[in-house]
Amino acid sequence: MENPMKLNGHNIIVTGAGQGIGEAVSRLIVGLGGKAILVDVQGDKVSALADDLGAENTEVHVGSVADPGFVQNMVDEVVQNNGAIHGLVNNAGIVRAAMATKMPIDTWKQVIDVNLSGVFYCLQAVGRHMYQRAKDGDMAPASIVNISSDAGRRGTIGQINYGAAKSGVMGLTMSAAREWSPKQIRVNTICFGVVETEMTETIRSDKFRDGVMSQVPMGRFSTPEEVSQPVCFLLSQAASYITGQHLSVNGGYTIGV
Repeated sequence: MENPMKLNGHNIIVTGAGQGIGEAVSRLIVGLGGKAILVDVQGDKVSALADDLGAENTEVHVGSVADPGFVQNMVDEVVQNNGAIHGLVNNAGIVRAAMATKMPIDTWKQVIDVNLSGVFYCLQAVGRHMYQRAKDGDMAPASIVNISSDAGRRGTIGQINYGAAKSGVMGLTMSAAREWSPKQIRVNTICFGVVETEMTETIRSDKFRDGVMSQVPMGRFSTPEEVSQPVCFLLSQAASYITGQHLSVNGGYTIGV
């Protein structure tokens, strides 16, 4: 039987590809036969990843998704270099914690700029390309996966900026899916729980571990490698009739939500 999750011939942009979930997703894309377009502000990390995965399987773009000019230029270059973009993983994100009553406006803006506006800039630029391609009669696969969080579903203490951005990402998903579904462009969200990455070191510390773990029915945190698989499922034709959905990958943390 042919692997329904194969990504042969697919050119897929992954933002925040330099570490954690983005790196794991990029590795799996290449493992499934696709080409990973690595986007990150950390040029040294994505360059090292590209060297490891092979120049024929990757392409590197260094810059911030919070810069709409960089995003559009990057998408234009990817299309010029590869002919088409078949997938986007909107994964880039940052955390800047503070309680709501004490959060400086700059701290609010930094997270919104990357985690919400940056997702929109990438979704819009890639969506324009996919939509025009479909109008021209090219119905090649087109899938966008936006990375959200449990913080967007249930709220979070000390990160109101992050929670607001991640809720907004789900709104972007539903609206884009409604607009673009007639052209067979699929847009979905994955909402992660606690994944063992640099970003979650604080909540996985001894101070918070037991409290967080007590709310996870499966009783463990996930790894980047584990959560990369549902991302690639949504990118693949195995999910060809799924759009506008929010998939929770969190060990059961939001059962009933």
